[in-house]
Amino acid sequence: MNVEGVFYVNSHLEKLMLEELRNACRPGQIGGFLPGVKQIANVAALPGIVGRSVGLPDVHSGYGFAIGNMAAFDMDDPLAVVSPGGVGFDINCGVRLLRTNLMEEDVTPVKDQLAQSLFDHIPVGVGSKGIIPMGARDLDEALEMGMDWSLREGYVWAEDKEHCEEYGRMLNADPSVVSTRAKKRGLPQLGTLGAGNHYAEIQVVDEIFDKWAASKMGIETVGQVVLMIHCGSRGFGHQVATDALVAMEKAMKRDNIEVNDRQLACARIHSKEGQDYLNGMAAAANFAWVNRSSMTFLARQAFAKMFNTTPDDLDMHVIYDVSHNIAKVEEHIVEGKRKKLLVHRKGSTRAFPPHHPLIPVDYQLSGQPVLIGGTMGTCSYVLTGTEQGMTETFGSTCHGAGRALSRAKSRRNLDFQEVLDKLKAQGIAVRVASPKLVMEEAPESYKNVTDVVDTCHAAGISKKTMKLRPIAVIKG
Repeated sequence: MNVEGVFYVNSHLEKLMLEELRNACRPGQIGGFLPGVKQIANVAALPGIVGRSVGLPDVHSGYGFAIGNMAAFDMDDPLAVVSPGGVGFDINCGVRLLRTNLMEEDVTPVKDQLAQSLFDHIPVGVGSKGIIPMGARDLDEALEMGMDWSLREGYVWAEDKEHCEEYGRMLNADPSVVSTRAKKRGLPQLGTLGAGNHYAEIQVVDEIFDKWAASKMGIETVGQVVLMIHCGSRGFGHQVATDALVAMEKAMKRDNIEVNDRQLACARIHSKEGQDYLNGMAAAANFAWVNRSSMTFLARQAFAKMFNTTPDDLDMHVIYDVSHNIAKVEEHIVEGKRKKLLVHRKGSTRAFPPHHPLIPVDYQLSGQPVLIGGTMGTCSYVLTGTEQGMTETFGSTCHGAGRALSRAKSRRNLDFQEVLDKLKAQGIAVRVASPKLVMEEAPESYKNVTDVVDTCHAAGISKKTMKLRPIAVIKG
């Protein structure tokens, strides 16, 4: 290991983490992913890594890197690498939160109709196709321009861009390095929610921990209604990652890069393969921002229609949009020196502190909002970044609950009808495109999101602002 590996866990989350390790070490266990603990150690041995290989409270095994892992590489080190496993297959999977001026009592009587209206407006599920008109040329422009394309086409408001990580556009995006296959997969999917753990949720502010920070976000009182959208770059990002892994395996042989796990396929940051991946990944990140923007447009239409008014009158502004699967060039202090780093965040959210130059003017005094999506039917949280997080984790915190059971195990152990009935009993309106897949996303399949958030808060790497409770869920 070139640096140490660290974990942020409480006693309960530690048990889950070590249980995953024990299960993987049982005789006869072959194939699949390595346990998260080993993956954090393997990442700590990659060339050019600085600081520490950080496992956040929602850590669990993933492809190459664990999900819930942050690792930063020195851009000035000629041996430093970039690894698609450190971003994941769903590039720029992220969360967007919109506020409204509606209260819970306004929405409760029409909750089911509103859920149905959202379900009708936003294409969801495996293989869902977008309704935003788009040709091959439009796609190339969207990949290059990100949310600037959405703004030009009239799908977003100018201020939406302000409240978005990277202002909704990565400038190094280059559609020409993206394969035709990736573009073919992405073209019909723009403006779709997809399946898996992606969702659109109507939520209610359940508890406010930091009134001042919440008011900066336009949240004045408990009971206020918000909308959370969680999705990524669909098949487009998946193909970009797959193509890069193939190219990097060859680059590793050529440059004699040795890693502890072949899933950690990587390339020198400044090599052709490294740069092609970073430029293709930026295009996939832009795709995801355009995707979330298109769904924001459709959700605003659904709300406006239901309440017979305009999205503007409903105050449907974007509070923030964060990514939790991305690699970005950032400046950080390492051992007292300012360095340019390539920060990989996989299942980890950027959490910059107050006064950081890269966060919007509105949040300069309170710190960057961090959106932590819960699992289906459980609460979500909004946090803010802290100075301590900046020094300890290069401004990174958790991203959600983190899986406790594999998808296959969830399907074996749970019954989909029971899961749906339980949600109904909680007063949550549910619209699901593939009911038989809901067991994979049942709360029992995940760690407790409150445990995860409380651990980050107690460690000081981010600070709790408010807790959100779902009243309607739209899923693929």
